[in-house]
Amino acid sequence: MQLLCLTDRAPADALPSLELLVHDLRVSPLGLRLPPAMRSQYDCIIVDGSHNVRLAREVCKELASTSCAPRIAVLPESALGVVQPDWGVSDVLLPGAGPAEIELRLRLLRPAVNVAEQGAQTEVHAAGVVIDEANFTARLHGRPLDLTYKEFELLYFLVAHPERVFTREQLLSEVWGTDYFGGTRTVDVHVRRLRAKLGEHDGLISTVRGVGYGFARARDTPEDDHQADAE
Repeated sequence: MQLLCLTDRAPADALPSLELLVHDLRVSPLGLRLPPAMRSQYDCIIVDGSHNVRLAREVCKELASTSCAPRIAVLPESALGVVQPDWGVSDVLLPGAGPAEIELRLRLLRPAVNVAEQGAQTEVHAAGVVIDEANFTARLHGRPLDLTYKEFELLYFLVAHPERVFTREQLLSEVWGTDYFGGTRTVDVHVRRLRAKLGEHDGLISTVRGVGYGFARARDTPEDDHQADAE
């Protein structure tokens, strides 16, 4: 997606998890008045009001006065009570929102399309793994994978972010949720089960010692993949 972030800070400070997503991100000052042509060329405009709620409100309302891309406001929790329909925003995110949540919000902004296009939009694929979230199916080089719900969610998240490395804590938060009280060993158990079901392609899920797991990434040493399971 083509994203525009209006902020008076660096995007990494406004919404840190944006750096983990594969989107074309452009940045402009929060108070900059955008020409109408520029407003419509983006799939979403992110308005960062983390440090200046009043200015963010003015920007959102000004953008809403003309036809332009959907808008998401990034606001601190203390400011949520002042958001009104006249802001004209499609959604609101907290600055600490994780990559899975941001990706979901962006996906829900897309306009309704025909069934075939919807199916294409819900698919993610990398290194021979194709996952269709809408139909809850996963295939490896055309072979169906028989996964439990959490195995599916974990694989979906990893495939959606190939070549990136996530700590066990990050995976636990994104896949199991922040209200999950189990330990990070749960992640190791599910990774081990996924590798078993990937069979000869189990190396697609690699272990970075002392950090966590990644999908379809180059490894420094071939031994690293399974050593963490014995830690």
